[in-house]
Amino acid sequence: MIEGYAEYKRREYCKDVKCPIQLKLESRKEGSEEYEKTRKRCKHACIHTTYEFHHWLIEKGYLIVKGG
Repeated sequence: MIEGYAEYKRREYCKDVKCPIQLKLESRKEGSEEYEKTRKRCKHACIHTTYEFHHWLIEKGYLIVKGG
């Protein structure tokens, strides 16, 4: 972590844009069969594009930093 900066929190984008898949995921009990099924869909068939995510990051003031 870089001093003075905050890291992106997992699923922050999904929650902010109120993704319907994320909302389903939040309504399931973590570890349950339905939760894992929904999580798999989220992981392998996201309904949002990298373009949308990238522009959301820019709008929120995030910087992408690559380690060496």
